[in-house]
This record gives sequence, C-alpha cells and structure tokens, in this order.
Amino acid sequence: MKFIVSSNYLLKQLQILGGVINNSNTLPILDNFLFDLNNDELTVSASDLETTMSAKLKVESDSEGKIAVPAKLLLDTLKTFPEQPLTFVVEDNNTIELSSNHGKYALAYADGEEFPNPVELEDPSSTVVEADILASAISKTIFASGNDDLRPVMSGVFFQFTEDGLTFVATDAHKLVKYSREDIKANQAAEFIMPKKPLNLLKGILAGSESEVLIEYNDSNAKFTFDETQLICRLIDGKYPNYEAVIPKENPNKLTIERNQFLSSVRRVSIFSNKTTHQVRLKIAGAELNISAEDVDYSNKAEERLTCSYQGDDMQIGFNSRFLVEMLNNLTADEVMLEMSLPNRAGILTPIDGLDPGEKITMLVMPVMLNN
Repeated sequence: MKFIVSSNYLLKQLQILGGVINNSNTLPILDNFLFDLNNDELTVSASDLETTMSAKLKVESDSEGKIAVPAKLLLDTLKTFPEQPLTFVVEDNNTIELSSNHGKYALAYADGEEFPNPVELEDPSSTVVEADILASAISKTIFASGNDDLRPVMSGVFFQFTEDGLTFVATDAHKLVKYSREDIKANQAAEFIMPKKPLNLLKGILAGSESEVLIEYNDSNAKFTFDETQLICRLIDGKYPNYEAVIPKENPNKLTIERNQFLSSVRRVSIFSNKTTHQVRLKIAGAELNISAEDVDYSNKAEERLTCSYQGDDMQIGFNSRFLVEMLNNLTADEVMLEMSLPNRAGILTPIDGLDPGEKITMLVMPVMLNN
C-alpha cells in the first residue's frame, strides 16, 4: 500500500477529523485515524463510537489497503512541514514510512479491521439544507444548550422539521433560543435531539461553505453528507420539553434599543454585580432605561442611563447579566426588542433587523428576583 499526497491538503482534512477524537478513549484503536485506500481515493475516518466522521481525499496511488495510524503523532508531524508532496509506504514490519523532501519518518500502525464500522442508517428520512444556513442555525442556538448530565435532553439542540419550515431550539432552563426558517421545507415531519460535540464540528466546517448538506435521520442516528465529508452521530434519546409552553404570549411592555449600546452597557455594569448572581437591574420609565448593579458585600455599584423607545408601564426587572451578554453577542441586528409582561415572567429578546427573508430568532431569558 503506497500513496502520495500534498502535506497541507492532508493536514487540513485531518485537523477537521481530529476534532472527533477524545483525549482519553476507552478503546485504544480510537486514538487512530483509519486510512482506507482504494486506488486514487483515500477515505480517512475518526470515531469516538458516538460520532464518526470521514472524508474522501484525492491521492496519487494504484494500490489498496486499510490501516489505522496514530492520530496525534501524525498531526504533530504534519504541522511542521511546509507545503510539499509526502509519500506514505506501508512496510512489512507493521510500520508506515512517511517520506518528505528532507527525511523519512516511521510510524507504527494498527490493523484497520479493528476500527469500529460506522452505523448504517436503516430507512432514513432526509432533508437538504444549505451549509451556511445550517451553520448559522447551530451557532445561534448551541450556546443556550445546557451542561446538566441529569437532563441529557437539554444538553443538545432540538431539530424540528415540518412541511412549514425548520426549527432549531436550545435551552438550559434559564435561557432558551428558538431559530426558525420558513424558506426551507422538509418533505416529512421529524424531530430529533442532536448532541453538542458533532454540532460544534459541523459549525466549524460549514461556516462560509457554499455547498448543500444532506441530513438523513432515523430514531437513533443522524447522518450529514456534504462535499466529500460525512458525519454520523448517535442522537440523544428522550423527549424534548414543550418549549412553546414557556414562551409567554402576552407581553405588553416593549423596549426597543440599539444592540451594541445595550450590550456595552450591560457588560460594563455587570463588572460591579454580585459574583454569584451576576444580577443587573433594568429600570424602565418613559424613554429612559436605567441599568444598575450592586455587590453589597464589597460596596461596589454601578449605574448607567440609556435612551430607548418604550411602550408599556414603568417597570423594574432583574436579569443574570451573563445570559443577556451571551444573547446580545449572538445577534447581528443593529436594534433589538425586549418584550416583558411582569418582573417574574421571562423576557423575550428579538432582533428587529439584519435577518434573512424567512429567518426568525426568538430568545427567552428568565428573570432573577430583585431584593428591593
């Protein structure tokens, strides 16, 4: 088994696949990349049993073979090479020899047959989504998903496909983001919960890509295919909470404000907030928004005044500043609207501009109790 490949091209593909490999694996074979050569096509795979990702690379070769190569050793070596052709030759003594312009390097390999086979999806449903739309749906929602092992369904992103459009939801019970697209339809309704790790991998690869992604799914697994890459992952098992029930429908108090100004103000004031609650207080009256925070233990306090456009009754409401900052950071709009009903009911943050046609984003943040 022998093949020749460009060093930068190989490194770029392996760095993407390397994101799948865990630092500590239960099976030693999972510390390797699987190289499956079929003449001039080399398929490289990486897996952690839950997620398997593979990419097809064009190489110069007329041989076939299947071996598992140590991932960290190979990546560390490739990072040091300038752009040049590299020759890989499998020797008889269970090593693979890598030759560059300047030298030769031998790596011990394992038998490729030991590597776990990817799951085959039986009778999957499918939907095609543009890569940049999927990347944007993931990045707009994933930050709101939880990390609680006791509630695994909340640690992923909920995909809801219907004939009216696609909806992506993430929540950790303190904040919730619902991102929907009405310009893409699924041919049949489906719902599943995607874990965070494969979504982060997809987000990184798909951003700025112009390709289309074929999403195939059944009850237990989902498969994403685009360009020459394929990602298969196990879905999170369980029923997603009824998120529509927590989004308050009647919100008579509406505050419209410039996003960057609001974000900078909350960021600054929150430095003076209590280090456990991160609480900031919003006090709205007329066209004035007063943002304040206080850490009684250290006598630190801050207060800022902003002008805004507001319809509704004068009110005071408290929020965890970290949630507000995360949400405002994830929006690209110039102006945002915060809708509220009562100081103990969730506030709803939506962008006023900067959306694609058919795109909708609703962010919900739970208030914190103010101690007057």
